[in-house]
Amino acid sequence: MKLARFLKDGLIKFGIVEGENITEIEGSIFNNFKKTPITHKLNLVKLLVPCEPSKIIAIGLNYKAHAAEFNKPLPEEPMLFMKPSTAVIGPGDEIIYPHHMSRRVDYEGELGVVIGKKAYMVKKEEAKDYILGYTCFNDVTARDLQGKDIQYTRAKGFDTFAPMGPWIETDLNPLDVKIETYSNDEKKQDTSTKDMIFDVYHLLSFVSHVMTLLPGDVIATGTPSGVGKMKPGDKVEIRIAGIGSLVNTVSSRQ
Repeated sequence: MKLARFLKDGLIKFGIVEGENITEIEGSIFNNFKKTPITHKLNLVKLLVPCEPSKIIAIGLNYKAHAAEFNKPLPEEPMLFMKPSTAVIGPGDEIIYPHHMSRRVDYEGELGVVIGKKAYMVKKEEAKDYILGYTCFNDVTARDLQGKDIQYTRAKGFDTFAPMGPWIETDLNPLDVKIETYSNDEKKQDTSTKDMIFDVYHLLSFVSHVMTLLPGDVIATGTPSGVGKMKPGDKVEIRIAGIGSLVNTVSSRQ
């Protein structure tokens, strides 16, 4: 099931995407909800970021090939950093290039995990029960600042540096799903989540032993090899099998 958040006639609504249509729902996507008889054509609504996380917990160096391309040793445990909620944008929104501070901004295609209920000290074997679903995520990074600052807050935290969407897919096997990233329609990243060092369930359990995860929070599970730079005017697309496609363009608008 594909759960979407969208704008129609000036109102924000939630719905279920079915083919070329979206059917409105009543209730919260995190609790009991039901379909209504109200249906819209998908191309006649504005898709929004599918949830509003209180925080985004991202994972560094979670694919062996990505660690190798940066000459980094493999981590012995998940490497965590955070992106602010103010970085979040949805499908079709612009990624703003921060020319005032950075000269190198990269795309990083990732699988995003959307938390479905409050999670604290969760066992790995129970982690699946705390997941609402999955979405496409672009961990946009000011690469020059990442190297300069050592820690990642500034490099990862600019406004618009967390595109996600287009919706939340609730029925997906996160242990073996294909992730692709395209820059101006040229394939740049192509791998499967089976190549992760720490799988989705391990990550959720690990993070929940550090901090409480709330409904709507997102874990960005790390990017594979093939990251690369973006420039104003570029189109970046993250495709994840079973979910769909997240497309954003890069702008120099401040």
